[in-house]
Amino acid sequence: MSQSVIDALVQRGKSHPDSPALVGNQYALTYRELSAAIEQLSAQLRASPARAIGLALDNSPLWAALDLAGLNIGKPIVPLPFFFSTEQIAHSIRDAGIDCILTDQPEQYHKLLAAAGIETDTVLTHTSHNQTFSEIRLRNIVAKTLPAETIKVTYTSGTTGHPKGVCLSADTLQRVAYSLLAATCGKTNDRHVSVLPLPTLLENLAGVYVPLLAGATCHLLPLAEVGLSGSTGLDVKKMLSTLIKCRATTTILTPQILHAMVAAIEAGHPAPQQLRFVAVGGAPVAERLLQRAEALGIPVFEGYGLSECASVVALNTESERCTGSVGKPLAHAQVKFAEDGEILVAGATLLGYTGDTPLQPGECPSTKFWPTGDIGHLDKQGFLHLTGRKKNIFITSFGRNVSPEWVERELTLHPAIAQAAVFGEARPWNVAVIVPRGNTPEIISAVSQAIAEANSVLPDYARVKCWLPAQAPFLPQNGQLTANGRLKRETIWQLYQAPIEQLYEEKSDDNSANRFIPTTEDAT
Repeated sequence: MSQSVIDALVQRGKSHPDSPALVGNQYALTYRELSAAIEQLSAQLRASPARAIGLALDNSPLWAALDLAGLNIGKPIVPLPFFFSTEQIAHSIRDAGIDCILTDQPEQYHKLLAAAGIETDTVLTHTSHNQTFSEIRLRNIVAKTLPAETIKVTYTSGTTGHPKGVCLSADTLQRVAYSLLAATCGKTNDRHVSVLPLPTLLENLAGVYVPLLAGATCHLLPLAEVGLSGSTGLDVKKMLSTLIKCRATTTILTPQILHAMVAAIEAGHPAPQQLRFVAVGGAPVAERLLQRAEALGIPVFEGYGLSECASVVALNTESERCTGSVGKPLAHAQVKFAEDGEILVAGATLLGYTGDTPLQPGECPSTKFWPTGDIGHLDKQGFLHLTGRKKNIFITSFGRNVSPEWVERELTLHPAIAQAAVFGEARPWNVAVIVPRGNTPEIISAVSQAIAEANSVLPDYARVKCWLPAQAPFLPQNGQLTANGRLKRETIWQLYQAPIEQLYEEKSDDNSANRFIPTTEDAT
């Protein structure tokens, strides 16, 4: 096993003490200063009686230093995103047994805790390199037994009321970090700019641990300065300006943010010229979007992962790349497939969920294959391709299995279609709810043509016979899209169930294909 992240930092602090490690909006830390900050904060965390620590700060060098201090002393850290609702944060606190919160926004957290009925005890104020933060100790939190060796509990995107806490070990996190370091060819002169919130496991690991292992520089600016607000608000011009100002060489984006970046540059905004590796993940990426990015000279590399596998499992790289795939499995990962095509992953997996029965002595989770819930396959060159989510697969009335993501991917390859949601459970043919790129008769005609083109490459049981125009785009703000870009199918179905069922009744004896069925709004 390679040396730990902390040992690598200490070594870098000795060999290159004055090299910049972390850069914020108020101060920067060299590798020597970062090593000293970790030691100082480690002493403070050791002195705290806390069993599990919630980390609730904006992106900053302090966030990274506190996280690394927890890694150094082996005390579980639980990142708490500010875009979680009060209910989700309260659930996370009780679920993981968090009895201490470190935050740079104490007033907001006092209100949140009071609203959730969580009592506070001692409140201490600390300062690290002129940045002040509060230590809020909680009184009425029941202790929880986390799996042995738990160093981090990460909660998923919070799209449900009660997200699960994924318990990860230091060894697991470091396995993935070193695989990413090799895959991305991390360099000492890299300048990584964090656009995503640090509580996002992908950004925490690939945006902090990996650059530091490379001896590079992490720019950890407040989210407002990079144009991000909440989980969905984005000022793309501000984000691009920050990437240009910091001369970013690497960054991590979700598909939605990449789309906004591409559209802004196509509209004339200057593009960051120093970028060499832009990782994109969190949800499937439309192939056409990747092609548009490449045409602009943006070096985009799609990857795949999940929290239960400590983030990244596969990634396209500069040397091995296949558009339409999510890349080859990383060096640490073993991938195989169940009989139904479900992707199974081993090599770096969770210790368990919060509340699970503890592992038995001698059990090693990394040697067990984790069922991802995703359906896919490896091609002859070893690239991993995703075809859909196992739980989303529906069965037609003819007994055929259809992955809606497969059909939707074919539909959104056409420029006339922005988004699509496909349904057909227990029906003889499929329906799509379409978000067109415009509302003119020409666009409507183009959508019909796009569906015909998609149908030409799909087997008959997967084709779309009729479609409905969406009342509005699928967005996180209206509850129809997750924060990382996945369709919330049940919500969309509930909204469009009545017109879809009426459509089936009206067209049950109609053998024509690709019919446009106007909604009430279109008909008037």
